[in-house]
Amino acid sequence: MQGLWTAVVVVVGIFALVVVAIIARFFRLWLKAALSGARVTFVNLIGMTLRNVSASVIVDSRIMATKAGLPLTVDDLETHYLARGNVLNVVRALIAASKAGIELTFPRAAAIDLAGRDVLDAVKTSVNPRVIDAPDPSKGKETVDAVAMDGIQLKAKARVTVRANLERLVGGATEETIMARVGEGIVTTIGSSETYKTVLENPDTISKRVLAKGLDSGTAFEILSIDIADVDVGENIGAQLQARQAESDKLVAQARAEARRATAVAREQEMKALVQEMQARVVEAQAEVPRAIAQAFREGQLGIMDYYRFRNIQADTDMRSSIADTSKEKPEGER
Repeated sequence: MQGLWTAVVVVVGIFALVVVAIIARFFRLWLKAALSGARVTFVNLIGMTLRNVSASVIVDSRIMATKAGLPLTVDDLETHYLARGNVLNVVRALIAASKAGIELTFPRAAAIDLAGRDVLDAVKTSVNPRVIDAPDPSKGKETVDAVAMDGIQLKAKARVTVRANLERLVGGATEETIMARVGEGIVTTIGSSETYKTVLENPDTISKRVLAKGLDSGTAFEILSIDIADVDVGENIGAQLQARQAESDKLVAQARAEARRATAVAREQEMKALVQEMQARVVEAQAEVPRAIAQAFREGQLGIMDYYRFRNIQADTDMRSSIADTSKEKPEGER
């Protein structure tokens, strides 16, 4: 019996030490929550430890929610923590939305946070609209360049005032989409203007046309206003294009003329070759004359006197041709 009582005393002592250790570890958090009206049991604190949940984060978040009148349970906070969410940021966003009169539930705030968005920043943007420069100077481009129908380039800067739309924050497009759409709208509006003077006289027409297109559709923001901050006149793109077109036309014409010249040169060479061929044929034909004469002598068709008369006629013809060539070379006054 004495050994049994000793074992009981040891077990009770160990249990007491465990209880004391638990109380010593979690008493501060438990007391902090109890004094703040955000009740958290020791069982909850032990369970958080076993589940690798930061008890201090859960207790602080529950205290903030309770003080703000938000009905958040320990299970809600633990679930979001285990999902790798930012519990403190979500609770701060819920408090900010509640104070601003914005309807935001814990499930939606948690979904926004888990989607990788800063839910607190979204609430702040919803309360205090943000101004975005289009284009973004940090991206290396200072203005949105567009060309009017008269060929004059205009350089525009716009400022877009947006407010976060909490309903579309999950799955909605980001600020980059807003800036891209605004830039596209500015280019389209300027490009459809008959003259650049119209845009300079009424720059608000750009804002009106761009706003009328509903550029915030499918994005996580609501566009409140689009203001044209500056419009500058750039280069005469139309004249440059015409000059380049004229230069291109000139090069094409030169190429065609060169092709025609090359064709003419080739044709000339062909004709020279043809002339030489004909001259060769004439020489060949002339070479047949003595042969024909000799053949005529052999066959008795040509006598010696006939041959001499032929030679005299030939000599007389050569003399006349020589005299005619000489008179052509003399000046007109010496003839």
